Formats: sequence, C-alpha cells, structure tokens
Amino acid sequence: MSRRGLVTAAVSAALLVVALALSLGVGSVAIAPADVVRALSGRGDATRLAIVRELRLPRALLGVLVGGALGLSGAALQALLQNPLADPYLLGVSGGAACGTLLFSVLGGTALATSGAFALPLAAFFGALGAILLVGVGASVDGRLDRGRLLLSGVVVNAFASAVLLFLLSWGDPSRTQGFVFWMLGSLSGATAAGVEALSVYAALGLAILLPLARAFDALTLGEETAFTLGVSVERVKRVAYVAASLLAAAAVSFAGIIGFVGLLVPHVARRIVRGHRAVLVVSFVGGGTLLTFADVVARTLFSPAEISIGAVTALIGAPAFLVLLRRRG
Repeated sequence: MSRRGLVTAAVSAALLVVALALSLGVGSVAIAPADVVRALSGRGDATRLAIVRELRLPRALLGVLVGGALGLSGAALQALLQNPLADPYLLGVSGGAACGTLLFSVLGGTALATSGAFALPLAAFFGALGAILLVGVGASVDGRLDRGRLLLSGVVVNAFASAVLLFLLSWGDPSRTQGFVFWMLGSLSGATAAGVEALSVYAALGLAILLPLARAFDALTLGEETAFTLGVSVERVKRVAYVAASLLAAAAVSFAGIIGFVGLLVPHVARRIVRGHRAVLVVSFVGGGTLLTFADVVARTLFSPAEISIGAVTALIGAPAFLVLLRRRG
C-alpha cells in the first residue's frame, strides 16, 4: 500500500474511533466519555455497565462490521465490473439476501432459535446467489456478461425480490410482520454478542478472499484481454470475487436488513482518494464501518426515544453526496 493509502487508512481509522465513541456515549441516556471507559473496563454503575456493554457495544461493533462488509462488497463488485454504479443493492444481491433471510426466518422455527447467528447469513447467501444467477441470465448475451444490460437486469431482479418479500410478509405471522418490515428498512436494534461474533467470521473470510485479488483487480482496469495476457485467470477471479462479494453482502443483510448507498458511495470515494485496489478495499471496509456507525447514531438520536430506519439515514446522506460527486466528475 502506498504512503497516501496508509495515511488515508489511518484517517479513516481515526474517524471510526470517533464514531464508536459517539455510538457508546450518545443515546436516550447520555454517558460521559470517562464513564464509558470505566464501563468498558467493567467498573462503574450497574445501569451504565448494562447500557454500554450489553446494548451499545454490540450495536456499535455490528454497525462497523455491517458497514465494512457492504463497503468491501461494493468495492469488489465495482472493480470486477468496472462500473462505478455497481453495488449489492442495485445489482439485486441485497434483495435476494433479504429473501433468503426472511424465508429462513419464516420457515426455520427451531433451527433459527438454535443456530440463527451463523445460519442466517448462509440462508441470505443462497438468496443472494439466486439473485446473481437471475441478474446474470438477464444480462448475458451469447454466453458473456453484457455490462450495459447489467444494471437494468439488477433493477428487474430487485423488483422481483421486493414482490417475494411482500408475499412472505403477507404469508407469515402477522404479529411478526412489523418487526420484519422495520428490519427490511435497515436496523441494528437486534444486535447481540453472538451476531457480532458470527458476522466477524464472515467479514474476516471476505477480507481474506478479496485482498489477495487486489492485483487482479488492478489488471482488470486495463481490460479483460490485457489482464489475461498479464497472467490473470479472469474467469476464476470473476467467480471467486462474485461469491465473496455476495457472501459479505448477504451476511450484512441478514443482521441489519437492506441498507443502500454504503456499498455504492464509500468505494466511489475511496477510488478518488487512493490508488490501487488493495488500498481501495481496505479504505472501503473502514469507511463503510464509519459511515454506518455515524448513520446509526443519527437514526437513534434524531427523534429520541423513537428510532428511525438506518437505511433512510444512509439514503439521505448518500444520495446528495453521490450526486455531488457525479457533478464534480462531469
């Protein structure tokens, strides 16, 4: 990683620390920084201990992992398709993952209660793979992926996934429908230590798969034929990156619902700041975690004690920011 990349990663990490501090201290009950530190070390008032360690800490860590997974997934998809508009949400991956998660939640029963923390991401992963297959079928021309039809195919698959989600919600237990709807819009309110542990495994696996592909992504910026002549196994890289990006997005969706713009905006900004896909991948992970943690703080404090959808916050932040970036680029 270049010096510029290291500096950017350090700044991103510093912002992430600030976001975590805000997440632990700010809420319906404000807690001073000194009290937060004492609570994290197991000292202090019992009420503050419970708020910080049992409620806010799992939520903050889950926000970092969900945002990081979405940012990393978007960076991989944009590098693979050489399209700055590619992200898990627009390509239908998030919608497919939500279908898999909701189907497992509706039909899983006892299995969900006993192994949900690790099984839910797998169910979401299979839903995401199904969405990718549908997008691929719609965007394929003579056996090859037509990038011009890719986004259109993703929009169609998203619409189909939305219809499936509505059907599952209508068919499921009415008493659970409201909770599922709020989850679909994006929420970290269900964060648990088990969920953080499970998602950290999936995030680490995604990083371990994608970081070694950084040089291949760099070569793909020159075109698939040029990358092949440089020794890149293009088709293998495509398959591995697709699967890893889908796994990351699916795991994030299974724990936090459908959250847009993180996987689109953060990698786009990262590519404008740093060069080389190793730096882009790292900055996208850290930046995604930072953005989602800040968004969660806004979601639960803006109209406290009421909580709004974190997906609405990321859209309100991401849409104008992305339009500004597009304007400057033009």
